[in-house]
Amino acid sequence: MDQLNSTTHHQKGKHLSFEERVIIQTRLKDHLSPNKIAAELGCSPNTVRNEIKRGTVSLYNGNVQRYKATAGQSVYEANRGNSCRRCEYLSKLDFITHIEDRFFNDGISIDACVGEALANDYFPRKAILCTKTIYNYIDKGLMRIRNHHLPEKISRKPKREQVRKNKRELGRSIEERPNIDNKLEFGNWEADLVIGQKDKSDEALLTLLERHTRKYILVKIAGKTVSAVMDGFAKVKDYFGSKFSDVFKTITTDNGSEFAELSKLEEASKTLVYYAHPYASWEKGSNERHNRLVRRFIAKGKRISDYGLDAIARIEDWCNNLPRKILGYKTPDELFEAKLDEIYAI
Repeated sequence: MDQLNSTTHHQKGKHLSFEERVIIQTRLKDHLSPNKIAAELGCSPNTVRNEIKRGTVSLYNGNVQRYKATAGQSVYEANRGNSCRRCEYLSKLDFITHIEDRFFNDGISIDACVGEALANDYFPRKAILCTKTIYNYIDKGLMRIRNHHLPEKISRKPKREQVRKNKRELGRSIEERPNIDNKLEFGNWEADLVIGQKDKSDEALLTLLERHTRKYILVKIAGKTVSAVMDGFAKVKDYFGSKFSDVFKTITTDNGSEFAELSKLEEASKTLVYYAHPYASWEKGSNERHNRLVRRFIAKGKRISDYGLDAIARIEDWCNNLPRKILGYKTPDELFEAKLDEIYAI
């Protein structure tokens, strides 16, 4: 390349090459301004000015300041050697081991582990990795946790936006429900069933989730029938006694026939019952999300009858003692018990 008649065109976003530094040196000898040199190279004038500052050396006992392409290249290479981000994996093995232990032994999500460590000062702040970095390490295979250990990560499906009209009207439609999407108000519940084998002889689980605290209640019932569901709700109503309507202000459930008589709760309490649209599970998505947690212990097709009350209670307790990001890394049990204390103190 002829240094005096260069056809070099600088590519935007790229660092200067050594050849371009030689051109800068040559043009400065010709007394060209940084602006004219930048126009020739096709880069910003500031790029040229900064390069001149970096590559200027003292000559003749400091009496002369002159730009040298070799000096500029040396400074550039030294800076590049220090610019790469250091992998923090080896320096933070204690925290990574803690994440792995909590994940495998206690079933706590990655984000909840990180948030819990921050909230409770388990480690110095500089020793804690962010959730995104942990997931990056998992993707790179640097941890014992693998993507197949993360069922929510590999099973996410796009939300359906289609809303179908109910063929049968069991009661008040979800369209009449006040806007409680912000989940700031206590006492709004979602109800569903978790079933095992699809035969009439097997039992089922009535699942209830409070939207504000994420409190999750499992009630073992005789089966997927109207009478069994109403018996389950009768147990819950008896448990909370006179404060049932204060704890259960609204209940949103699906349009299944097993919930056909649930609206009768309104006759015996101040609780309002709403029915979601068919094939619209996202309308009670918090409950559906927790039902998937139950499926980690009771796989589809397994008989609910094979699991005793102690086993069901342990699953419920596990769900309610998971720290949640949305709760400021507190547990559902902590917040729910605090709300009950307020209600029963009145």
